[in-house]
Amino acid sequence: MKLKFMSLSSGSSGNCYYLSADGEGILIDAGIPARQIREYLGKVGIPFESVRAVFVTHDHADHIKSLGTLGKKYFLPVYATQRTHAGINNNYCMTEKLSAACTRYVEKDVTLQFGSFKVTPFEVPHDGTDNVGYLIEVDGRRFCFVTDLGHITDTVASYVVQADYLIMEANYDEDMLRMGHYPQFLKERITSPLGHLSNKVTARFLAENMTEHLRHVWLCHLSGENNHPEIAYKTVEYSLRGVGVIPGKDVGLTALKRTTPSQLYEF
Repeated sequence: MKLKFMSLSSGSSGNCYYLSADGEGILIDAGIPARQIREYLGKVGIPFESVRAVFVTHDHADHIKSLGTLGKKYFLPVYATQRTHAGINNNYCMTEKLSAACTRYVEKDVTLQFGSFKVTPFEVPHDGTDNVGYLIEVDGRRFCFVTDLGHITDTVASYVVQADYLIMEANYDEDMLRMGHYPQFLKERITSPLGHLSNKVTARFLAENMTEHLRHVWLCHLSGENNHPEIAYKTVEYSLRGVGVIPGKDVGLTALKRTTPSQLYEF
């Protein structure tokens, strides 16, 4: 079975990821306009019609902006927890509300079969209405998405270490955030247990929990003000080399760009 993965956008201005198995695709979050999703997929030869559903991590605007359009115009089912769906429909950015016909519910730690995909949502600590990561198994291979979280709980760790392919947040460089121009309340929100992960925290976790079956790590949701792809990459690379793991040789490592799509990965 041929699998394809692509980051369409990854950052506070919008998040959206595409995963497919033999032409059947799903989106993780939809925080960019539907026309952009169609355009980005089309440029790499993927028909938009291959998208069969959207799985939502939480109800912040940069993860849900186009859900209304995707539901109303393209009749895509939108999967999220019950509380997240309530938050979605109350969010200011949802000018197009989700209809009951496209609303689907997921439960944490309960696996849902969707086509070829086995999708398991799990609890992550963040300040949305309700928040999940996803472990998605297809054809014996496991993708794990953890895109917004303030700290790594035992639950998060238990799912992440199962991954063959990992999309994990490295939101900010601690020095850049501390010295930056953000107001103090925003700095405290970002660094709180319900905020975001720093490069160092993600790097340390990966170094301490590296598995032989982990093939590629994509660092996601990088801050535009308090991070840079090269800094995130180097921070993680340094920690991995400290435990004898060489990025590019022992494991793939990519820092995703915020507003431009990644290459299309095929497995």
